[in-house]
Amino acid sequence: MSDKAGTAHLIGRISALCLFGLAVAYGIGGASIEYAFSSDPLGPRMVPVGLAIILGLLCLLYVRSPGTAEAFPSGRLLWRVLAVPLLLVVCIAIFETVGFAVSIFLLTFGTGLIFGAPLGYAAVGAAGHAALWWFIFSYLLQVYLPTGTLFG
Repeated sequence: MSDKAGTAHLIGRISALCLFGLAVAYGIGGASIEYAFSSDPLGPRMVPVGLAIILGLLCLLYVRSPGTAEAFPSGRLLWRVLAVPLLLVVCIAIFETVGFAVSIFLLTFGTGLIFGAPLGYAAVGAAGHAALWWFIFSYLLQVYLPTGTLFG
């Protein structure tokens, strides 16, 4: 096995172990859902715990035989790969302060810029995206969306 293939197998195994950790966390979170005993024989725990078990088993299978994976990104691609989750964490952190519409706008705008959209297109697309989801949740689904403490 060449060094490049060995690295690809290692990256696949590391990815599978990371996903396995997420499956365990998802399963623990699903198992801790409280519900009224008389509501449903299976209860709301069934779906998240079942999905966590399936994901965990698939991850263990992939650790055992990872197949081939892409090489670890470097340079500009690595920056993009790391910037999107970082942007998501920032938008989640400011969600209570700025509300749904602004955080969705910033997430979409930032993602557009990360992937090379011109500033104007990113802004227009982000505004349209935020307005679309605000309309869908607020008016069609009648779901309350927070406006944020900054805007009252």
